[in-house]
Amino acid sequence: MADALTGTEVAIVGIAGRFPGARDLDEFWRNLCDGVEAIETLSDEEALKAGASPASLSDSRFVKVAARLADVAGFDAAFFGYSPREAELMDPQQRLFLECALEALEDAGHGAPPPEQLVGVFGGQALSTYLVLNLLTNPEVLRTTDPLQLNLGNAGSFLTTRVSYKLDLRGPSFNVESACSTSLVAVHVACQSLLNQECDVALAGGVSINLQLQGGYFFQEGSILSPDGHCRPFDAQGRGIVFGSGAGVVALKRLEDALADGNPIYAVIKGSAVNNDGGARVGYTAPGVEGQAAVISEALGNAGVSAGSIGYVEAHGTGTALGDPIEIQALTTAFGDEAAGPGTCAIGSVKANVGHLDAAAGVTGLIKAALALKHRKLPPSLHFETPNPHIDWERSPFRVNTALREWKAPAGTPRRAGVSSFGMGGTNAHVILEEPPPAPRATPSARAPQVLVLSARTPTALAAQTSRLAEHLRAHPGLDLADVAHTLQVGRKRHPHRRVLVCQDTADALAGLTGSGRMLTQHEERTGRPTVFMFPGQGAQHVDMARGLYDGERLFREQLDACATQLKPHLGLDLREVLYPTAARREESQRLLQQTRLAQPALFAVEYALAKLWMAWGVQPEAMVGHSLGEYVAACLAGVMSLPDALGLVAARGKLMQELPAGAMLSVALPAAELEPLLGARLSVAAMNGPAFTVVSGPTEDVEALAATLEGRGVRCRKLHTSRAFHSAMMDPILAPFAERVRRVKLQAPKLPYLSNLTGTWATAATATDPDAWVRHLRQPVRFAAGLAALQPGRVLLEVGPGRTLSTFAGASGASGQPHTSITSLRHPEDPQPDTAVLLGAVGQLWMAGVDIAWEALRPGERRQRVSLPTYPFERKRHWVSPGMRHLEGAVRQEGDAPPAPTPEPDEAAAHSRPALRTEYVAPTTDDERMVAGIWEEVLGVRPVGLHDDFFELGGHSLLATTVVGRLRDIVGFTVPLQALFESPTVARMTSLVAAQRQSPAHTDPEIQALLRMLAELSREEAAAAK
Repeated sequence: MADALTGTEVAIVGIAGRFPGARDLDEFWRNLCDGVEAIETLSDEEALKAGASPASLSDSRFVKVAARLADVAGFDAAFFGYSPREAELMDPQQRLFLECALEALEDAGHGAPPPEQLVGVFGGQALSTYLVLNLLTNPEVLRTTDPLQLNLGNAGSFLTTRVSYKLDLRGPSFNVESACSTSLVAVHVACQSLLNQECDVALAGGVSINLQLQGGYFFQEGSILSPDGHCRPFDAQGRGIVFGSGAGVVALKRLEDALADGNPIYAVIKGSAVNNDGGARVGYTAPGVEGQAAVISEALGNAGVSAGSIGYVEAHGTGTALGDPIEIQALTTAFGDEAAGPGTCAIGSVKANVGHLDAAAGVTGLIKAALALKHRKLPPSLHFETPNPHIDWERSPFRVNTALREWKAPAGTPRRAGVSSFGMGGTNAHVILEEPPPAPRATPSARAPQVLVLSARTPTALAAQTSRLAEHLRAHPGLDLADVAHTLQVGRKRHPHRRVLVCQDTADALAGLTGSGRMLTQHEERTGRPTVFMFPGQGAQHVDMARGLYDGERLFREQLDACATQLKPHLGLDLREVLYPTAARREESQRLLQQTRLAQPALFAVEYALAKLWMAWGVQPEAMVGHSLGEYVAACLAGVMSLPDALGLVAARGKLMQELPAGAMLSVALPAAELEPLLGARLSVAAMNGPAFTVVSGPTEDVEALAATLEGRGVRCRKLHTSRAFHSAMMDPILAPFAERVRRVKLQAPKLPYLSNLTGTWATAATATDPDAWVRHLRQPVRFAAGLAALQPGRVLLEVGPGRTLSTFAGASGASGQPHTSITSLRHPEDPQPDTAVLLGAVGQLWMAGVDIAWEALRPGERRQRVSLPTYPFERKRHWVSPGMRHLEGAVRQEGDAPPAPTPEPDEAAAHSRPALRTEYVAPTTDDERMVAGIWEEVLGVRPVGLHDDFFELGGHSLLATTVVGRLRDIVGFTVPLQALFESPTVARMTSLVAAQRQSPAHTDPEIQALLRMLAELSREEAAAAK
């Protein structure tokens, strides 16, 4: 196929749909293969329940069948940000199309397209029977609802733009309408938009829900409806169609882009065409041979393929006496001399399975053909027993495919299909499909552990996500786990309820997804959260720290190698041999790494390399803070000193400290102010790490004496694993030589903010470039707690180095406002987990905490595939307005509606409880409070509304605010300014405004305001004279 590519191919990369008898794509394909007719035959009881009138059951013309969808009243309003009332006033067609649009994007692996990726939306819907039969017949709806809201929720004009708005899609978005061919025309338009570079991804499809036909229909002789409830395409007994409900959406990309991005490809659109029959037919609603033949020929020409290469045609196939012969004649004409011979091309129609889905019919046929190409199977076309005698089968290349067959093709020839859809009114569409090319082979993953990320809007949906993923992995054991992880990472939106699992392989993933304890779960609304790097100081080092990263992460290894190479002249050895020794030299390395001259350069090298790895993975620090030695890493990354200078300075610092007499350090669980009176002349406060984390430093015997005193008083203290008394008077002998060494380094102003241990606040250009400040930094106490206090609240603190000491300090810092989130990067030396698994666990924790990860950077050089995975598990609730009396008194009721009664039942808004809010519920007590709360309950469809509930947190928006203001005006007799609701969005504050305005009414009309001012200026005498 690659040799035949023209650059105009479009790939079908995602599919979603709802069809009679099938809630999803897998069930739809299974029904097609099994020859399932999803047109239900109804009993009298079922017909009555579904809407048929008792009188219709005794009429011989009434056909008790329906091709319907399950749960058309259900919708996950909260997921899409709609209030219950708003959802109830929206056509279920619009709701269903919105769901399918998201599912198609997720199926394509583009569930969270970035703003720069333009996604177009093209589609159409059938007549809104919900508006006609339910909303416009319900007096309560007409009394309380703004006509604009009814228009926005039900008019086809808003079908696609609603998707663009709710999913934040920035490409072209407009409605397509051509009756039965609507959705296939939408596909054609979408392809043109892609090829014109107007968008990068395109959604195309259609939806139809006909509420008038849920319980059966009346057959009339001469109509296009089937007299017996079966659709028999191309059969001698074919006398009509059965209308059904359904929806289908496909996600499309230019083929070259789809291959480059590793998208799943169902089929390739080689070409398409659209035209109209014009006046060359017997009537406006009749089909025309010339137009159909022309559009098929044009599509073949556009695709650049021979008609003889087409192995299957998914026909319009209505099973009508007029339509079928015309369609076969048109196909035969279009294929002409290129046809491979009689009976060489299979033909079928999905309408025999699910009925005629009106605006969704064309895309349903396209989906069937695409699935046939993907699976290389031809599903049977139902109810074909005797060939239609009005069709010249012997002179046509077509045969009706009546059984499930393997789709065979000549060697070296790709399988191809044609798909037709012809609209009442004459607009014809035809699409040429080809089987997908072989996908570029995915490269092996550079690391075994994978990070699976899941998220949802609610805890229950998250649990469902987890369960569905486990079921999918169990059903598809051949899936590459790296591709699964990649798809979840880049192809799904991050919702507030988040979950992470680090796993080694598919079996491990299943164990983690179905077990307990291994998955990490968190609720976090924020994304794009700022990160602060924390670099630990001496004492955290150990042999083999980050060894797994050195072995498995190329970038980490390169950075550490660079540090080790530049340190050789300073240390007189290769640092890597100390960090990562052989088993025979492990004890020796442990002793060496306790030496300050090696411990400090080793810590610097590991932390610097780790920071570079994090930054390459998209975790760019907003700020940094180091603890003692760790501040050198921060300063180097901030550009204060170059890497060679920093390494030389750290080596010199460690060497000078190593030459000092031995000392000791003691961590004490007391504030510095309480500890200082207990210190003698030779002890110093070395670090203030938290409210009750103070470190004392000095001669060993003095430290031991202090420890004994503290223990006698019941104060917790712990001797640190250091051989020198850092940040104490014992450092004084090396201050001068260190100052001389610092002055040889070129120091520059920081380009990235970091906190100074010396001042406990932000490092300035003056302090960062002052050699004396770096000398004092060695001697003076570490003001780490003060530095943490200088951070803005709610930051994510990432410990970039071994251990979790700094995270412990941060957790005990007692910061006011939003707490920080602390995450460690490397394992504790006694933790048996691999270093890579621990680091990837930190990646997952960062993602859960709201930090943005550059997922693609985690696998440089790898070719990953986006794979089809379970889509979002919508939590549908019933959102439905029952028809009013004018409709119920007619011949049809709808399933689930109450029987006729003297007064219509109230709308079902009361069934939707108050959502979870940050404010506690406080019941209104005064008449005005109850009046305002009642209006909100009516407009929003939630109950009860509390005194301090926020209108916009309950789901309100500007249009609903207008409705609230209008209802208030009707009740209180004066207008409350619309802006007032935005400024005072609670029941309590709005009630106060109403009361104030009742005392002193405001007028928004400028002329009235001016007149009132003039009248106020008149004296009583002037007023009397004016009369």
